[in-house]
Amino acid sequence: MAKTFVSDPASTQSALAAVARALVAPGKGILAADESLPTIGRRFAAFGIPNEAEHRRAYREVLFTTLALREFISGAILFDETLRQTGGDVPMPELLTRRGIMPGIKVDAGTVPLANFPDEKITEGLDGLRDRLAVYRTLGARFTKWRAVFSVDANRPSPTGVMANAGSLAQFAALSQEAGLVPIVEPEILMQGAHSLAHSAELTELILEHVFDALKEHRVELEGMLLKPAMVLPGASSPEQATAAAIATATLRSLARGVPAAVPGIVFLSGGQDAVVATERLNAICRPGGAPWSLSFSFGRALQHDALRAWRGDSANVGT
Repeated sequence: MAKTFVSDPASTQSALAAVARALVAPGKGILAADESLPTIGRRFAAFGIPNEAEHRRAYREVLFTTLALREFISGAILFDETLRQTGGDVPMPELLTRRGIMPGIKVDAGTVPLANFPDEKITEGLDGLRDRLAVYRTLGARFTKWRAVFSVDANRPSPTGVMANAGSLAQFAALSQEAGLVPIVEPEILMQGAHSLAHSAELTELILEHVFDALKEHRVELEGMLLKPAMVLPGASSPEQATAAAIATATLRSLARGVPAAVPGIVFLSGGQDAVVATERLNAICRPGGAPWSLSFSFGRALQHDALRAWRGDSANVGT
């Protein structure tokens, strides 16, 4: 009878932890280049670039072959299409790996209205995820990402919305680790709204409590994952905006109350902030030192906007 070989769980956990730590190496962060087709279409449209597969491929190749990128970027989150494309006849994951950058993959399928809570969103993509993860691992992915979003007003997010999304994040994380992939868990409180900095902090702590309870229930190894939260910010239309120092204080306090020290790193999303503002606030958050986790970034638009504006879909602009 043929023998069945089962991988050593301790070895798998050690490998996941090593990848997670590498993604938050000092001085490095993660490039989020995982825009869905509609999202990248909107960004292309601002510069008159057709939203076609070849333009999307060429744009990602421009990003990934930027000189000295490896000095500052540890990993890049890709969209399904990009993971299967080539750059200069080399598969995109290999193109990144050759430059010392780990390929990752967004695995959620976007958001839809939560049943009986039409003003709230639930993220889809769990159906068939185990099989897709196996394929992504074969294609070269080393880590994954799943985004849940929470809108804020007097009635949102509801307890049902929080628990439903926390459960999906935990299932995603457990399946990713089962496949040998490091999950990046992204619970995003959206900037839209008039909520105060204090209310944002309260919601952050509430959501983190439910997310980590769900992760524990699903036996997710905290050492082999990363957290990708929003900074604690007042709503974009709040009459009381906050300084970078106040945002840093509120963010660090909420994270200290909600994120176990076993998590190796926290990589902040930019969430619609422009590059300068996002960087100033990130710098303020990272400045104090002494946090139990490595702190870095996983920016998308804040890293890409200037590059897209310079490129504009014209190969003649590459390298200028």
